[in-house]
This record gives sequence, structure tokens and C-alpha cells, in this order.
Amino acid sequence: MKKFNIRKVLDGLTAASSSSTSSATAQPGTPRENDAVQETLQSEHFQLCKTVRHGFPYQPSSMAFDPVQKILAVGTQTGALRLFGRAGVECFCQHESGAAVIQLQFLINEGALVSALADDSIHMWNLRQKIPAILHSLKFNRERITYCHLPFQSKWLYIGTERGNIHIVNVESFTLSGYVIMWNKAIELSTKTHPGPVVHISDNPMDEGKLLIGFECGIVVLWDLKSKKADCRYNYDEAIHSVAWHHEGKQFVCSHSDGTLTTWNIRVPAKSAQIITPHGKQPKDGKKPEPCKPILKVEYKTTRVGEPFMVLSGGLSYDTVGRRACLTVMHGKSTAVLEMDYPIVDFLTLCETPYPNDFQEPYAVLVLLEKDLVLIDLGQIGYPIFENPYPLTIHESPVTCCEYFVDCPAELIPALYSVGSRQKRQGHSKKEWPISGGNWGQGTQSYPEIIITGHADGSIKFWDASALMLQVLYKLKTAKVFEKARSKEEKANTDIVEEDPFAIQTLCWCPESRMLCVAGVSAHVIIYRFSKQEVTTEVVQLLEVRMQSEFSNGDSPDPGGEQTPTLPNPGASPSPQESEPPTQPSTGSNSSDGPRDNIACLQVRSSPLKQSPGYQVELVIQLVWVSGEPPQPITSLAINSSYGLVVFGNSNGLAVVDYLQKTLLLNMGTSELYSPSDPYHRQPRSPRKVRQSSGATCDSNDGSNTSEDRCKSPTSGSTSPCNSDDERKQRFIEKVKFKSRRFSKTVANDFAKISRKISSSSEQKTDLDAKDNSFTRSRSSSVTSIDRESRESISAFHFCESYPRKTDSVVSPCLLVGTTQGTVVMVALSLPPGVDQRLQQPVGISSCGTMVTLKGGILTMALLDATGALLPPSFESWYDPNASDEEKEKSRRRRPASPPSSQEGPDAQFAVLCSEKQAKVVAMPSQTRVYKHNITESSFVLRADVVQMAGAYCIACFCANGHIMTLSLPSLRPLLDVNYLPLTDMRIARTFCFSNLGQALYLTSPTEIQRITYSQETCDNRQEMLSELFTPVETPEAPNRGFFKGLFGGGAQSLDREDLFGETGAGKASRSLAQHIPGPAGMEGMKCAASGVVGDLARARIALDERGQKLGELEDRTAAMMASADSFSKHAHDMMLKYKDKKWYQL
Repeated sequence: MKKFNIRKVLDGLTAASSSSTSSATAQPGTPRENDAVQETLQSEHFQLCKTVRHGFPYQPSSMAFDPVQKILAVGTQTGALRLFGRAGVECFCQHESGAAVIQLQFLINEGALVSALADDSIHMWNLRQKIPAILHSLKFNRERITYCHLPFQSKWLYIGTERGNIHIVNVESFTLSGYVIMWNKAIELSTKTHPGPVVHISDNPMDEGKLLIGFECGIVVLWDLKSKKADCRYNYDEAIHSVAWHHEGKQFVCSHSDGTLTTWNIRVPAKSAQIITPHGKQPKDGKKPEPCKPILKVEYKTTRVGEPFMVLSGGLSYDTVGRRACLTVMHGKSTAVLEMDYPIVDFLTLCETPYPNDFQEPYAVLVLLEKDLVLIDLGQIGYPIFENPYPLTIHESPVTCCEYFVDCPAELIPALYSVGSRQKRQGHSKKEWPISGGNWGQGTQSYPEIIITGHADGSIKFWDASALMLQVLYKLKTAKVFEKARSKEEKANTDIVEEDPFAIQTLCWCPESRMLCVAGVSAHVIIYRFSKQEVTTEVVQLLEVRMQSEFSNGDSPDPGGEQTPTLPNPGASPSPQESEPPTQPSTGSNSSDGPRDNIACLQVRSSPLKQSPGYQVELVIQLVWVSGEPPQPITSLAINSSYGLVVFGNSNGLAVVDYLQKTLLLNMGTSELYSPSDPYHRQPRSPRKVRQSSGATCDSNDGSNTSEDRCKSPTSGSTSPCNSDDERKQRFIEKVKFKSRRFSKTVANDFAKISRKISSSSEQKTDLDAKDNSFTRSRSSSVTSIDRESRESISAFHFCESYPRKTDSVVSPCLLVGTTQGTVVMVALSLPPGVDQRLQQPVGISSCGTMVTLKGGILTMALLDATGALLPPSFESWYDPNASDEEKEKSRRRRPASPPSSQEGPDAQFAVLCSEKQAKVVAMPSQTRVYKHNITESSFVLRADVVQMAGAYCIACFCANGHIMTLSLPSLRPLLDVNYLPLTDMRIARTFCFSNLGQALYLTSPTEIQRITYSQETCDNRQEMLSELFTPVETPEAPNRGFFKGLFGGGAQSLDREDLFGETGAGKASRSLAQHIPGPAGMEGMKCAASGVVGDLARARIALDERGQKLGELEDRTAAMMASADSFSKHAHDMMLKYKDKKWYQL
């Protein structure tokens, strides 16, 4: 056994695969074959770039809203920014530091955004371009940022710090002002303790010269900016979390850590005007209410008609243990408590006006939760929520697998939408979604795109992904086929997974016939047909299959220690097993005296099943327990609608099912695919006994689920202890697993699994399917590394019409079977002619032996014709299974098989085979290797697909070391090799998928899908395809002050901040306090609009609009000033005439 070297493991993760491809060999075939295929794809057709990110922002931490542009910004704990406008308008940005975003502030209607990060830096983002960029950054060196405030239509940003000081930044130049409010000047001199960090800053709505500062300890200070001293101080015993003004500027409300709200009159600092505890129990004796949980935030919004709104989060009583997070809306005497599904991160009250000194007129509350975004309508009784137009429900249940289909049949999306529209919930607000800013991109892509996601709860979602947008079309719940949750005792007897027994393992979809085949973690397969009519299925068709190891007992010595009954190792190759009758589930044995046998992991529903229009169950296939051995998870799956067959495989072998006749056609072990004279035939080895002990952890073995908490990784068959290399290897795996648990238990097991994979040599490789098998803890036994070496699982299938044998001259239906040991086996299929005979006569199946072998497990297989064009599997056009017989006959036409090649010579096809290490092209029917390319030596391929690009075909590969590569077909010339994405967790490996026309995607976080392109054409058109965030909008008029307020004073008081904070008035700030960092966008970035073909015209239009808007505002102001002057002159003249002739004593 090769020694484990941790340095080689780490090198394997980071080594560039390009170094290994230099030694790859490409062997051309005969000159005739080489000349026959003219390849058109070149390196200049490829370029890699990200396009768009969909889904809910992962780990959100803050948000902001521009009430004029109608744009929402959400910051996350990983330094990401997500911007949302109308449906389909989304944007993703990332701070390089990756520090958490603690606060966001829009420059309202200016097309700019200020972000404050946990690393004490602030950044100015330019939103006037399609890809926002940072204009300026300012990094504080000596103080930590705790709160920011940017007044409306001001260029001076107030920044509060942990030390209690307030600094002022010019957002145009991003320079610090010399004006500083020190904490010791703000509080009373008699105060002996530090007031704590600044938790709130806001200016008086009616007087910009008065700044309200809230300190954590409970002190609030009204600071006079001109006189540079505190006007009033307001003290309360409890810590402050937030402060909110009344729009008239005479009162403000504070929320405290004991669940109270205190209302203060600014002229009466000695005592609060009111103290209330919204959720506190009021004692009868008039004492203070019992303390409640902190009120984390409060907002106070007024209306012209009716009572004001007070919205708050938190403040619940401590006796409400286990109650979900709540948002409280207080309106007059009514108090509504709205329960949320997840903890509240932040909320904002959306108002009609951006001016803080006017009646706010709130119409909605936007609530940012840890895993959702909720918008509550304040204008309707009962406070209904708005229907969310964004694709934020990707993570509704954790995603376990993902498939991407580009250029689908045009009628698919309307068909899925029509059946999915009936699933929408009722009771939403009837108003339009108020976050409506931005404009859609002018993309030229018109082909339909569909994304299918499988989830841990057994649900499957179909998404419309056309034109860089994402919209859910239809949701299928596979768990409806099975009985509901049973008692723990009964579950423990048969289930092989403790959590999420319905989780989707892998799926196979035929867009043309709309047939869907799904494999779950409980070793079950469900076949669905699409129908537009509702049906009630009295009995769900069930087929139970026994797949077991050839050896059920091992006689190897068990290492020292107490022997316990163990589950036999399923690693050896099985022999053919008889299946039970298709509709009669076998009577299983599940007594405590004997091993479990003939028992399925899940119980199929026995009562009638009402199936709505959409996907309806055709057949359920379940693997059963065999002599105490649990069924192994399904690792590969394929369906062909033209043949009416579905095939699936695992570590025990493969099975072929005729879903038209509901019968099992083939059930055999992997070793039996080889003919006796096959040089690649592998003799099965007897598995070794393993010892289980509770409390330890074990790693996920290929093809089987394991328990993290109850079993220990076995040693070898000898009685000697593990050698040092094995111990170091195990410690490394455990360390990786421990550090990976922050993702999930699934990812932890998967990460450990991939670590084993990397550390193995190519001769000792174990199976790793990109669609990983481990989702939850399991009871399957683990196996030794020697046993893993001998196991050969099924890793890939491909239905095709080719030449089963070297001597054949006519194509016929075939099945290519790929294994984890790199073997490709050809299986011939004999289909009865005619529709009637097909339903009555059995399908013949015969193995034709090994066709070729490759290094590493087989990932994908395809067939090309003699000209290099792809030969897709034949399919049956879709028909509604519940329609009339006449309509069925019209639509049921099997697609004709590809005609035999007219090329002269023996070979008319090319078989394209790709494994974890290399790719080969084999001529058919001679089965001679034409081309070969070693993709990587230091790493391994996780996902490979044969895709269409620019009218030709190529192989696209994603490696574990982060490289994305493409190879031409059939010559396997390297066309693209980019070190894009290092594999950080198994989520990426499980969800990464390529599709046609240069599109690909993966799950970049548990809640987000990242779409990328490897097409040069798409990269060039990316600017035009992206949505536009900023659109020229006129700022609403300021509230009218009225004649008497303008004449005698009152109303909002303005402040010349330039004189107060500028360099001439305040001096220069200390250079050591903060460091200015110019952004890559530069100052001119604020003046440019979306780039692209229409960029110059757009810039000119925006400039004209802005100039016209400013001229219009100037004209309006001039007219108002003239009218005011005329009024004042007339009033003064009247006063003069009235008192002209009167003496002083007559006045």
C-alpha cells in the first residue's frame, strides 16, 4: 500500500493542472479519420467570467433602501453586497477584504452607496455603472467604527466610534474634516465612567445644526454643531439600542435593553415624557413592569391622517421561551405582533417621502431575516405580505443536486409555468412590489434555459433561467409518494439515514419527452410523466429490487476487542438476484431474532394519491434490505424515453427496469458485466469484518453513507495497530471534517471524502461521484482501504445507438456503462418492433464486454458521427398520458435512429469518454483509440460534460484544484485552461454543472447560485445583458414651509456645513487617524453611465437630463423667491400705509 503523504495532499489541492497536461499524449488516428473532421473551435472562442448571482444573500448583516431610486442594498458577513431593483434587476459586488458589512447608507438619488465594514473601513460605491465599483475607501487606524449617519442631500458623513467620538467625512473627496466631537465634551463633566460606543447619530429633522448622539450606556446628547457644545443631555438607566425622531423634531423615542421605550421632549431633558414596555406584564400594584428582552430597533413614522406608526423588533417577554422572532407594529391603540420564520437581522419602514421633516406616510415594512426577505403592507387590514418577485427560495430546503439545461424546447417553460402557477399561495397584498428601480438589460440571448434543483426534503424545483434572470416555474414534492413520518422505533428499524430520508441524490431529465427520473438517498427511484390533467392514482406502482454483495459473510480475523454483530460489507460484486412481483411488495423479515430482509427503507403510500397537473408518478423502484445488509445509495442514473428503460447503479452493481411493462430486466454485479475471457475482468474479494464502537467518528466511504457519531474507521485485517502514516492520515481527515462542520454535516462528510480521494494514488483510487452520496448520518458499515480498492461501483450511463460489437455494420440500441475503476462496458439492447409488441414482449439485454479503460472513474460518455457532430440519445416526443388514445397515437412517434454513416471505411462514429484523469476518443465499431489526453495528474476531474459551443462540440471539465478546461472534439486539443475556483467544500463539487452555449453554474453558498460563462461571445455582450441599477429620477419637492414660517421663522433650519466642517473652518484632520485609498473606478466613474454600445448616448442623455433638472430646480427656486419677495414688499407697504399718519402713543 502506498504511503500517505500529507504534503502531496496539499500540493494536489493547489497544483496547476496545466503542468500535468504538458505530458499528456494525443495520438491521432489514421489520416483518413483525421482529415474527415474539420474542427472549428479555437481558443479565441473561450473566455471565463462570472455573469450573475441568484438567491438569498448568504449570512446577511445590514441593509439600506433608496426611497427615490427604489433600490435595495443588502450587505453580508462575508463582505458581499447584493442590490435589488424590480424583478429581474439584481447585482452582486464583493469587498476585497471580506469583512462583514455593518452598515449601508445610500446617497439618495445620487447613484452612490456608502458601506461601513467590520475592519473599520468605509467605501463609496458608484452605482451609475452596470458593474458597481469602489470610488474611494477610508481605513481608520486608531478607532473602531460603530455607527454611520448621512443626512439627506448632504455630503458630510458622521461616523461614530467605539471610543465614543464622532468624526466627519466628506463623501465627495473622502477626506476627514478637522471637526471632531469628543466623548468627554459631549457628556457631563461629573460623569465618572466612559459612556461607551456611539450607537446612534441623527440630526434634528427641523434643525440641521442639532445632532442627537446616543451612547450605549443610556446617555443621549443633543449637540449644537455651531457652538460646539451640548445643548441637552438625557439619561436613562438602561442601555440604548436605537433612537427614532418624530418628524417635527420636538420628540424622540429610545429603545432599551430591558424591553422599554422612552419618549423624550427635547426641551425637558430631566425626565422622559413616557415610558412603556410593549410586551411587559403590567402589575396591578402600579409597580414597574417585569423586564423583557431588548428592543433592538424602533422606528417612529407619522401620517397626515390618523395615528403614527411605531415599529419595533425584539422586546418579547422572557417567559416566551422558544417563540419565534417577532416584529411589533403599534398603530394608535392597536398592537400587532407578527411572527417571523427566522431571526430578524434588520428592518426598514418604507415611506412616501425622503424628507425627514415631513409627514412620513409609511406604506410598508421591509424585514431582513437570516434566511428570507419579507415586505409587510401597512396599508391593508391584517398587514398582509407582498408577493416576493425575487428567486430567494433556493434554500427553502438545502440543495442536494443541480442540473442545468440550455436551449430547451420552446414550449417547455410555458408548460411548466402553467402547472406551477396553480401552486402559488393566496392572501398576498394586492399592491405592486414597491422595490421597483432599475432597468432590465438589453441582452441578445433568446434561447430558453432551465435549472433543476433537488432538495433535502425531497422536493424538486424547476427554474426559468433565461436572459440572466431566475424565476421559479414549478415545484414537485416527491415525498408525497411515501407514507408520512412514523414512530422513531419503526424508523430506526428500516431507514438507512436518520435525517432527510427523502433527499434527492441525483436526477435525470429528458426535456423532449419530459420524462423525469429521480433517485433518493433512501435507495429509491421514482419515474414521473408530465401531464396537464389531474388524476387520482388508486395504487402507486411499486417495484422492489434486491441488490446484494456476492459474499454476505467475511471470515477475516477481526482486530482485538469485543466482537459485535456488524453489517456485512457491500463492497464485493453481487450475483444476479430475482426481483419480487412488481405490484406486490414482498413480506419482509424484521424480527429481533434474525437479520432484516426484503424490507424497503421507505413505505410507499397505500391510500389513493391525488396528483395535480404537472409531474405524476409512473413507477416507484425501491432497493430492499438483504440478509441484514442495507441497500447501497444509488450513484448513477439514466432514462431513455424512446426505449422505455431506466437504469441505475451503485456499489453493488446495476439494474435495468422497463418502466412501460413495470418489470426488472437486469440485476447484476459489476464483475458480471465482463466476459470470462475479458482481460479487464476483476475477481471479487471477500470483504473484511469491521468493528463498530460508539462515540467515535468515521469517514464517508465511497458509495455508502456513514455515521459521524457511532462508528470508528476500521483498521486492516491484521492484529497489529495502524502504522504512523495511517494515523497521520486519519488525523488529517478528522481535522478537515472538524473544520468543515461550519458548512453542514453533509459537507463535513463530503470534505473528508474528497480528502481521501486526493491522497489516493491513481491505482488505489476510490469512487467519488460529483453528485455525492452522503447527505446525512447513516448506519452502513465502513470498510478498509484494501476493500475500497477492490470495490467497483457504477459511475455513469449513456444510452445511444451504436455498434455493440466490432463486427457489427448497423447501429442498434446500446447502453454504455462506466465504472469507478475506469472501465467502459458496452451493453446491447434488443427492443421488440412496434408499439404493441414493445408492451408485450421482453427487452433483450446482453453484455458485449469491455470496450476501453481509462485512468480514474468514468464521468461522462457521448457519441459523435463521422463529421464530429453529436449523436444525442433517441427520444420519444412528449404526449399527455391522460389524453385520449387518438392524441396519444399522434404524438407517440419514436425519433428515428441516426442513419448509418455514409463515410467509406469501417469506422462511422466516435465514442467520447472522459474520466477523472483523462479523456479518450474511440472509433466505432472497430473500438480503436483515436485520441487520448491526460487532463490532470496532480488533481482529478469533478465534473465533465460534452457541450455545444459556437456550432461545434467540446468537453468541458472542472477539476478539484479549481481549473476549468475545455478540449476540442474529436482531437482533444486544449482550448481553455483557467485556474478559476479552488474547491473549498463539497457543495461546489455536488452542484457544478456545464451546459450548452458556454453556460455553467454552481452553488456558491447554501443560498446562492453563481452562473458563469466560458464563451467569449457572452463575455463580450455581458455589459449589454446586465441590468441597470441607476435611472434618472427627479427628486421630490421639499415640503412647503408656509408663508408665516418663512416670514417669522420656524420650520426646518438649514446649516452651512461647508463653512463648519470644511478645511477653512475646521482645519485639517490628523493624518494618522485614517488612510485614504483611491478606488479603481476613480472620480470620473461617478459621471459615467452604463458602458457598452449605447454608453456614449446614455451618458449624453443623462447629462442633459441632470442639467435640465438642475435648471428646472433653479428656475422654480427663483420664481418662489420672487413671489416671496413680492408678497413681503406688499405686506410691508400695507403696514407702512396703515401706521403712516399715527403718532407713537396711538400705536
